[in-house]
Amino acid sequence: QVQLVESGGGLVQAGGSPRLSCAASGRSFSSYAMGWFRQAPGKEREFVAAISRSGGIPYYADSVKGRFTASRDNAKNTVVLQMNSLKPEDTAVYYCAARYTIEIPTTTRDYDYWGQGTQVTVSS
Repeated sequence: QVQLVESGGGLVQAGGSPRLSCAASGRSFSSYAMGWFRQAPGKEREFVAAISRSGGIPYYADSVKGRFTASRDNAKNTVVLQMNSLKPEDTAVYYCAARYTIEIPTTTRDYDYWGQGTQVTVSS
């Protein structure tokens, strides 16, 4: 099993560049694909980014492509989401997720483990 804890959220101004981290505990972190999702009030949880267990080329949602960068450090059991050029519509609770797979899942139902989420609020 994997336990996930996100950090780095908060209130930021539009155009800001916060950095979210997700710390994983448990065994074999490098065997898990990692994903980032977000959920805005009244909306369904949506895919943001995913990265393979080796840290290869990540996948991004079109809405964040070119602005967000996902990376991981398997030696530190950490995955990071660097967010740039934030917009008010990026306001949401951001979750990291893990799945034991060689694939790179991009849907919520494909992930087995979830963090508690961290709030990101973008002011205009």
